[in-house]
Amino acid sequence: MDEFTFTYPTKVYFGEGIAQKVLKPELEKVGKTVMLACGGGSVKKNGIYDEMRGILEEAGKEIVDFSGIMPNPTYAKVQEGAALAKENHVDFILAVGGGSVVDCCKVISAQAKLDEDIWTMEYTSYKFPTEGIPIGAVVTASGTGAEMNSGAVITCEDKMWKGPILGTAPSFAILDPAYTASVPKMQVLSGAFDTLSHAMETYFGNSDQDNVSDDIALVVMRNTVVNMKRLLENIDDMQARGNLMWDSAMAENGMLKVGRLTDFQAHQIEHQLGAYTDCNHGQGLAVIHPAYYRHILKDAQEKFTRFAKVVFGKDTAEEGIEALVDFIRECQLPEKLSELRSNTEITPEILRKVADTCNIIKCGPRELDRDEIYEILVECI
Repeated sequence: MDEFTFTYPTKVYFGEGIAQKVLKPELEKVGKTVMLACGGGSVKKNGIYDEMRGILEEAGKEIVDFSGIMPNPTYAKVQEGAALAKENHVDFILAVGGGSVVDCCKVISAQAKLDEDIWTMEYTSYKFPTEGIPIGAVVTASGTGAEMNSGAVITCEDKMWKGPILGTAPSFAILDPAYTASVPKMQVLSGAFDTLSHAMETYFGNSDQDNVSDDIALVVMRNTVVNMKRLLENIDDMQARGNLMWDSAMAENGMLKVGRLTDFQAHQIEHQLGAYTDCNHGQGLAVIHPAYYRHILKDAQEKFTRFAKVVFGKDTAEEGIEALVDFIRECQLPEKLSELRSNTEITPEILRKVADTCNIIKCGPRELDRDEIYEILVECI
């Protein structure tokens, strides 16, 4: 393993009903004014918003509401939230929702403490925020593991760019499987595929075979597949939902990434696809991964063979990729770009723009060029 330093800043509270036990004590540690942030309305329909608001009121907090955070959070929404936080002198942000809500709040937290534009600071000056408004996360849809780190994925619509911005890691996260009960089946499976993708992208990075992180990644992949299959049998299986919540957390708390290089080329391709189409992240990954893996198979034959055996019980690398395809089909996730819900028609011209603007990973099994990325995308039509 390579040299590393590991820090895990987020305290995790896991279990059904756990918010009622731990949230008020956590709120006693923060200031009086709390931004209660959420998405487009599902948490208001299922009662979670009212529960959180009740706990905040019981704790004597002044509440600043910030709702309407979209599935692929935009930079404009970040700036709206940061302005609201500054105007109201917010002391703490409680992000209630899935990865999009948490990601948006992580960047709001940092931007609210800055006088300069955070995108310009990070991508032009190559400086990163050192402080932010403290955050807590109440996860209502798992898969991204956003509550486990300081990284966020934000869409800058004016730049036609979707990618990472560093913000503030949550000081605590509440993971209650019951909070995911009202999430539609396809959204649950799409989120879980994102978890599987995180573990695969980490595992297939350029690293030695003898690596503890690889072994952990393989276990997380296998457990994710097993529990997704359980949900195909019974979408209300809370044990399976809880397992997937913890798989999501494990995939993004840094444990799988220490002492090694990672790949994440499929994520980079999907991010730019999302910038042009606003497609669902997990579903976009389900389309891209098999095509990408067929291109790099010979560059990581041994690792693909191990993946096939541990995750899917197959003998060869080629069988492992086909097992992944079969699993995607079994979950009824999209297999082609034409099956994605998109805000624009996905044409070869659009895919050329995606290929020409996406970030190229230099530490995967093999570095791609833009023409090969375009080939991969065209194979997905």
